[in-house]
Amino acid sequence: MSDLELVVTRVDDSVPGVRSLDLATPDGARLPRFVPGSHLVVHLGEEGDRTNAYSLTSDGTDPTAYSISVLRVADGAGGSRWVHDALAVGDRVRARLPRSAFAPVARARKHLLVAGGIGVTPIVSHLRAAARWGREVQVLYAFREGHGAHVDDVLDLCPSAELLVDGPDELLARLRVALREQPVGTHLYVCGPGAMIDAVLAAAADAGWPGSRVHLERFGTDALDPGDPFTVTLARTGRTLRVPSGTSLLEALEADGVAVPNLCRQGVCGECMLPVVSGRPLHRDLFLSEPDKASGRVVMPCVSRADGPSLEVAL
Repeated sequence: MSDLELVVTRVDDSVPGVRSLDLATPDGARLPRFVPGSHLVVHLGEEGDRTNAYSLTSDGTDPTAYSISVLRVADGAGGSRWVHDALAVGDRVRARLPRSAFAPVARARKHLLVAGGIGVTPIVSHLRAAARWGREVQVLYAFREGHGAHVDDVLDLCPSAELLVDGPDELLARLRVALREQPVGTHLYVCGPGAMIDAVLAAAADAGWPGSRVHLERFGTDALDPGDPFTVTLARTGRTLRVPSGTSLLEALEADGVAVPNLCRQGVCGECMLPVVSGRPLHRDLFLSEPDKASGRVVMPCVSRADGPSLEVAL
């Protein structure tokens, strides 16, 4: 199926710095279903030549609209400013079909959901599924007081959710206790700023949680450092290209006329995966499993780089 042609049917600016949108088909037809924790890749700007992935907060069972919430990022690439400043009810946008990168594990005995700031968006999707399927959940949601998105949704879906507004120390203190209270078979899910995710992962490791029961989703690639320059060799032709700091491997390939299939350009969909012939990738994607990353046999060029001076790929 090609891109979805959608129209903005609702705009909500009630939370400072966050704009929530409902997107539906022009004729109000049912939209494709999606897995909880999925994201929608939206074409941005008047030309639609850029894309960004936004977590879906609506119910994916039989949707008539897709709901997303976008944090305004003043120093970002401009996508969030376009959503906040240019879009209005009645405007048309194009989007890819929803894709899952952060789905709940159906066999889990319990789900411990940890959100920071706008990272609550996929957590809301998880909560809708938990309510529908009768799953046991526990929620820790940290945000700046007065800037909490979807607070009402979280409390409606999980009245016992803990709202933490006193900063990262409060979240980590409460999390350390919660990690040791969980029954065997609980899975942990975390989404939020990178530093918060890293702290949660460290706390889980300290508490003895196996990596197979810890799941994460980062906001995207705009918060990543630009990385060191490196060279990439194309195995089929022997050509060598330079990838500067701040330029992705995918961008460098495209600039040299090398076409690589891609969709999200955020490291979440898996469309641009390339086999690695030699060299070691520095993985920054959210698609590959840990064993896949450890093997070093594939790389996501939209976000990942070389962990060293060079990389050779099967192109």
